[in-house]
Amino acid sequence: MKFTDGHWLMREGVTPAYPVEVLDVAETPDGLRILAPTYPVHSRRDLQSGAVLTIDLSSPMPDVVGVRVTHHAGGAGTSPRFELFPSGPPPTIDGDTLTSGALSVRVTRNPWRLEFVADGQVLTSSGEKDLGLMSTPDGHHVRERLNLGVGDAVYGMGERFGPLVKNGQVVDSWNADGGTSSEQAYKNVPFFLTNAGYGVFVNHPGLVSFEVGSEDVSKVQFSVEAQSMQYFVIHGPTPKEILAKYTALTGRPVLPPAWSFGLWLSTSFNTDYDEATVTSFIEGMAERDLPLSVFHFDCFWMRELSWCDFEWDPKVFPDPRGMLSRLKARGLKVCVWINPYIAQRSALFEEGQARGYFLKRPNGDVWQWDLWQPGQAVVDFTNPEAREWYAAKLDALLDMGVDCFKSDFGERIPTDVVYFDGSDPGDMHNYYTYLYNKTVFDLLRKRRGERDAVVFARSATVGTQQFPVHWGGDNLSTPQSMAESLRGGLSLTMSGFGYWSHDIGGFEGTPEAWLFKRWIAFGLLSSHSRLHANYSYRVPWAFDEEAVDVLRLFTKLKATLMPYLYEASRTAHLTGVPVMRAMVVEFPDDPACTYLDRQYMLGPDLLVAPVFREDGLVEYYVPDGSWTHYLTGETVTGPRWVRETHAVDSVPLLVRPGTVLPVGAVDDRPDYDYADDVTLHVFGLADGTSVTAVVPTVSGDVACTFTTTRRGDTVEVSADTPPARWRVRVAGAEPVDAEGSSLTVRL
Repeated sequence: MKFTDGHWLMREGVTPAYPVEVLDVAETPDGLRILAPTYPVHSRRDLQSGAVLTIDLSSPMPDVVGVRVTHHAGGAGTSPRFELFPSGPPPTIDGDTLTSGALSVRVTRNPWRLEFVADGQVLTSSGEKDLGLMSTPDGHHVRERLNLGVGDAVYGMGERFGPLVKNGQVVDSWNADGGTSSEQAYKNVPFFLTNAGYGVFVNHPGLVSFEVGSEDVSKVQFSVEAQSMQYFVIHGPTPKEILAKYTALTGRPVLPPAWSFGLWLSTSFNTDYDEATVTSFIEGMAERDLPLSVFHFDCFWMRELSWCDFEWDPKVFPDPRGMLSRLKARGLKVCVWINPYIAQRSALFEEGQARGYFLKRPNGDVWQWDLWQPGQAVVDFTNPEAREWYAAKLDALLDMGVDCFKSDFGERIPTDVVYFDGSDPGDMHNYYTYLYNKTVFDLLRKRRGERDAVVFARSATVGTQQFPVHWGGDNLSTPQSMAESLRGGLSLTMSGFGYWSHDIGGFEGTPEAWLFKRWIAFGLLSSHSRLHANYSYRVPWAFDEEAVDVLRLFTKLKATLMPYLYEASRTAHLTGVPVMRAMVVEFPDDPACTYLDRQYMLGPDLLVAPVFREDGLVEYYVPDGSWTHYLTGETVTGPRWVRETHAVDSVPLLVRPGTVLPVGAVDDRPDYDYADDVTLHVFGLADGTSVTAVVPTVSGDVACTFTTTRRGDTVEVSADTPPARWRVRVAGAEPVDAEGSSLTVRL
């Protein structure tokens, strides 16, 4: 939201009040409290009228400083609050400076100024006419502006499909069902990180308006319509460290079960299907040697106009329990579609209405509309009984044999409503998805255990990263949408989310065969991989036989990479550093990586550059060192740009120099004993260096840690808990079998 008219003037109807000086600084149990008049104080007489802002400085954990700005403190307190996880010692105070870890916030009394300092350098600051109370015809807004240095780039703010670097963009943090080709977003997160050593989290559940160098081009601005606003400055200094501290504060993602990393196949949405269709798909995959892990039933597993009643459509699926049993006998997991809405036709509508489980209008009526489902109501998840009621319906499906849920929708939440607990409806708009997905995930966690719970969610906000997995929503079957999907995924993973997926081939429309095949490589080299669409099927033989071969290749490739991928997933769970990483996350000191959004790192050591062109031409950047094409063994030395042409069964998949990559012996499923018969591929290990490679168990523990050291013309490998069978392959040579806990390979 913009308030100014150029540099000197305010927009019509805007009256600003800025802190001018500091009247008083006092220590509190949490830190420092500052009283800052919005007018010059020459005598006591000046203090008898006018706004005084209260600024509270605190710290929830080391290297994180909180700033709360308050005008009037007498609000009803009806806003929901993000759950935070403070830790560590309290901050230290020295005069007008509060210090937490390596980060300090320094107050200048006259003129007003806040400086955020780390390692002797000012990371950013808020000075004259930056912080303020903006009065408009619509209400009061608290606004803050932080300086952007020359070359500072801003990232994150949720899953956004425009340019990865947010400089120059206006971002309204307001969940919307707008697809992947608009400025709207399903997953809005009022958090950004920079390449300047810090990130900022605005601790407000409702609408946060960001102007990222788009009002004052040298500042990042954020504002809320409220009497108070809190934000946290998080010092890294690296992007990985910023993400680690942000997720420590707001919640780390649970480790998804290993089976969820395999291929998901869907009925698609508006297609015709019944058990015979489903069986033909599954048998067709098996006959063509296409490994499949999860089968998903989309909306029409229920009767039309009844979403949701959580009952199988008897016309299409007359024996759901038997059908699920038959699918499970094939070794498949089963996912079904749900949403938080109850159509008027649903048998649950009267039940929910009678018990007061739906959002209501101010006059007491159930809030209803006809968009999506005729007469649909919205479950009120602030009501504990409604949460239990909704979860019980899902629990019955788990008893039947369902393994997980696609928790769709949750964005179009009305604001002209009354909540059971009295929550402010504007602030609940984004927060709703947290309660919705937490309800679903908590049930799965209760029934299946911490290590076997997973959802496939579309909407999200702060904290929802704890309930994986999330997918990118309704993309199009175009190469442009393939690229925007990648941008959205990288933006989301720079917002604290560890895992991400998208609809391979696009949701809307039917892709040309060449695009589907190119998208397969990108989809299978994502943390999670799903074939799903709207009006057309996504079985590969619907395109051509070459698509079958390409899907087989990359599905099996991903399965063999699971020892590496699941360890990268453990890292996301333990540290908050995502599986799929923008290049700048892994190479923050390489200026060429600042704007890259058509390639990414899959874990710490694999570079992926999807191909977006029919002719196979792809351009990508290679950072410093001698990298190895995993599929061919060819090497390329960076830093430099590479221009290559790839066949549909190929993609730039490069291994970082100095990597020891554990590769599994199983290629037909993602969940197996990763350590058994594992091959350690050694790439470009420099003399005198030592590398540790951890191989996890399928349950998320550590199976074995391998230490690889190069000494001159030999490579020495040792295992702390050696598997019965393992081997080492130095790039360009044949693998060498190991006996016991150590092995020496001569180059």
